[in-house]
Amino acid sequence: MVSTPTRSSSGSAKSDYDSPWKEALERFFPEFLALLFPRVHAGIDWSKEIQFLDKEFQQIVREAKTTRRYADKLVGVTLCDGTAAWVLIHVEVQGEPEAAFAERMYTYHYKIRDRYQVPVASLAVLADTDHGFRPQHYSAALWDCRVDFRFPMVKLLDSAEPQRWAELEASDNVFALVVMAQIRAKVTDDGETLKGWKFRLIRLMYERGYERALILELFRLIDWMIRLPAGLEADFRQELYAYEEQQRMPYVTTVEQAGIEKGLKQGVKQGVKQGEAMMLLTLLQEKFGPDTADAYRERITAAEPEQLLQWSIRILSAETPETIFH
Repeated sequence: MVSTPTRSSSGSAKSDYDSPWKEALERFFPEFLALLFPRVHAGIDWSKEIQFLDKEFQQIVREAKTTRRYADKLVGVTLCDGTAAWVLIHVEVQGEPEAAFAERMYTYHYKIRDRYQVPVASLAVLADTDHGFRPQHYSAALWDCRVDFRFPMVKLLDSAEPQRWAELEASDNVFALVVMAQIRAKVTDDGETLKGWKFRLIRLMYERGYERALILELFRLIDWMIRLPAGLEADFRQELYAYEEQQRMPYVTTVEQAGIEKGLKQGVKQGVKQGEAMMLLTLLQEKFGPDTADAYRERITAAEPEQLLQWSIRILSAETPETIFH
């Protein structure tokens, strides 16, 4: 299959699926709910501010001792009746089904309710290619004591069917383009066909008359999700250049501008990560000596910013290096 690499068991091939989902949820959260969970969307007062509760969710993940999915998001909203509530979004984008997915949904759900005492709605988006993987509930029982947790689930693969696909193409919801890109990246085996789909989705943005800034945002997401081999990517860019010239677009093309913005964003993120790693190594050397810093250097430089922050907090009270990195 010609698509974005999936996450390896070690976590090294990461974020090619997850990163665009994380950004798409933050940028188009109302549109995401309107398209995939319309009943939830209808129950929210969109005149009130929404909050992305990343710190709160990270705390829950640490307490639950489960593997975090990078695209999972916890969002604070206000219901139409004025009640404050949280919406927990789980995006499952792995190539293989996860046996513990429903249990993880339940674990996060009850821990959020227990810790923060707020109503919580847990929603699942399954972007994998296994037709049979459709978790919608978690249950456990001992004698007459039973837990039965059920949650709304959307299987993106269902929208690959002709009628559902036509509905997506006809939708005026911008998030439909994100969903279509994810589906085609997952189900298309032939590179030439995938290139055609990528061009078709980009062209849809122009045909719908979106503003240039929105086109650039959507292009970056689609480009992340639909990766082509180098030769086909070059052909795609040439076709897009020709199309933009035909449409009398500015001389800086969409693909070039999106690439510039993506590069700048990734460069800033990488700089932050390097700074946090250097700070942690310095603290480790001051507290435990240079040999200890050298021993953990490779692990620190390979870690993500969230993990580096967690280790930096632990070092303040750690009596041994092992208690930091356990």
